[in-house]
Amino acid sequence: MTKVKLNTKDITEIGMFAALTAIGASISIPLGPVPITLQSLFVLLSGLVLGSRKAFFSQTAYVLLGLAGLPVFAGFSGGIQSVTNPSFGFVIGFVASAFFAGKISEKQMYSTKNSALSVLAGTLVIYAIGIPYMYYVLNIILAENLNIIQILSMGMFMFIPGDILKAVIAVIIWKKFRKNYSKKS
Repeated sequence: MTKVKLNTKDITEIGMFAALTAIGASISIPLGPVPITLQSLFVLLSGLVLGSRKAFFSQTAYVLLGLAGLPVFAGFSGGIQSVTNPSFGFVIGFVASAFFAGKISEKQMYSTKNSALSVLAGTLVIYAIGIPYMYYVLNIILAENLNIIQILSMGMFMFIPGDILKAVIAVIIWKKFRKNYSKKS
């Protein structure tokens, strides 16, 4: 097993992005089983800014804090019972999304095209985990008997415009951050 070495700066950055994701959850517009939040903006930014490893840790910390009972999920919810929410698969997807967005971004840090690819991949990962989880909870656990188009309508189609906007904002913030960070280094 490989030992993970994190310094104080790493731990601070990881904690900061876990906190930003929690703040993003508090900005919530309920729209059925999946609310509109700013969480994915901070998830994608964590990948761009922190890279794959620290972004993974930041989103894992966020999920664990919520499962431990802190009200950091959308709607100020938290606790182990959150796993039965239809939207919890998207929360799980944040961990993988941050990792993959970070991994792609690490390949060529200063490229706008690469950053856009990173956030697109990260967004698709959230959907790839969230939609099947939502289908399972709604149809198997809650016996709703919804077809895949209904699930996609509730969990993806109506979110695409907002997710595109959040992806664009993430790339713009990242470019600005890198530009300012490069001047100070």
